Amino acid sequence: MAKIEKVIIIAVLKDKTEEERFQYSISELKALTTTADGTVVETIIQKRLTPHRATYLGEGKLQEVKEICEVEEIDVVIANEELSGSQIRNLQEELQVRVIDRSQLILDIFANRARTKEGKLQVELAQYAYMLPRLHGQGADLSRLGGGIGTRGPGETKLETDRRHIQRRMDEIKQRLTTVVNQREQYRDKRRKNQLFQIAVVGYTNAGKSTMFNNLTKSESLQEDKLFATLDPLTRKLHLPSGLEVILTDTVGFIQDLPTALVAAFRSTLEEVKEADLILHVIDVAAPDRDNHEATVLRLLDELEADNIPVITVYNKKDLIDTSSFVPNSHPYMLISALEQSDLQELKKQIETVMKELWQPYHCIVPEGYGKVLAKLNQHTITEQKEYQEELLGYEVSGFVDPNHPIMKEIKEYHQE
Repeated sequence: MAKIEKVIIIAVLKDKTEEERFQYSISELKALTTTADGTVVETIIQKRLTPHRATYLGEGKLQEVKEICEVEEIDVVIANEELSGSQIRNLQEELQVRVIDRSQLILDIFANRARTKEGKLQVELAQYAYMLPRLHGQGADLSRLGGGIGTRGPGETKLETDRRHIQRRMDEIKQRLTTVVNQREQYRDKRRKNQLFQIAVVGYTNAGKSTMFNNLTKSESLQEDKLFATLDPLTRKLHLPSGLEVILTDTVGFIQDLPTALVAAFRSTLEEVKEADLILHVIDVAAPDRDNHEATVLRLLDELEADNIPVITVYNKKDLIDTSSFVPNSHPYMLISALEQSDLQELKKQIETVMKELWQPYHCIVPEGYGKVLAKLNQHTITEQKEYQEELLGYEVSGFVDPNHPIMKEIKEYHQE
């Protein structure tokens, strides 16, 4: 089991009008620290218009941090925003402990959580992209940091001091990622040919996406009460109440102030969202910063050009709030607990309701003996009625269908007004 490291969080409050958002970002940083196997001993906040250019905090606050580091035997100091290479170097010289920033912490968690080859490559690429502009400021210090929070992934190698080495490695990773992305595109093409309806599960990190995904599909994706429990997209089949088979994909959790390097590196992971026919946006209804979480995800969907895809907003963890005073921000919506099977059943019905609005109704008579056609209608359409009609020597079937699906050929052949 990993050693729990002692951490001091340092932060600069630049604008008092932003104090509420600032406090939420501090809470989030504490949660990120816990996820990375750290325990926050102290949080030092300084109010100043701009961070100190050389040391982030002013002299007085820095002295306060130094004293706590010595008394509490602190392992690492984490800044609430991105630091320059020279700021990190100066702080480490002054405090004599490891210093990282919010971005490095997030990258560290991603390095620890990535499971697939693609995930690991993307994290490594993001870490190098973060590291490269900071080489000048930190020099050889980077390669002497040892283990612990902020040093996982390529941070453990001694490549940091060689810019050309890093650039070469980044080019190599990009080439390998291109191959992986092409393979993923082939899988997507296959799914498109099968014309299965695709649903993407998105949401702020720790909103309960993976718990909902697992309980809907009975699969075993990682579910923990930690940030970024899921990194690599996971796809499973899901059967709706009518019998229709759809594809459900769990995605990486969104977070505000995500390091730029990570947004770029994980773009292809999030490409799954753009391919979806429907998005389930999962929100932790009990989170104190719920509205901000919702806005962050919607903004990122907009950046991904996925804002035109129909969305069902799923407010999760209803067992943690007083539901009588709940007011949703978005429609259509569901208020659920991902642990309640009855709620998940209702969610499946809601998915079908939205699909009916997107699809068109059909009505046809399938002659007896045409079992294959009936099976295809079951698999690829929402069948609402299927009844044997003796006088017609066939099955009367009605329901809803995607007008662009190849099964329209059979429906047109047996169509009845």
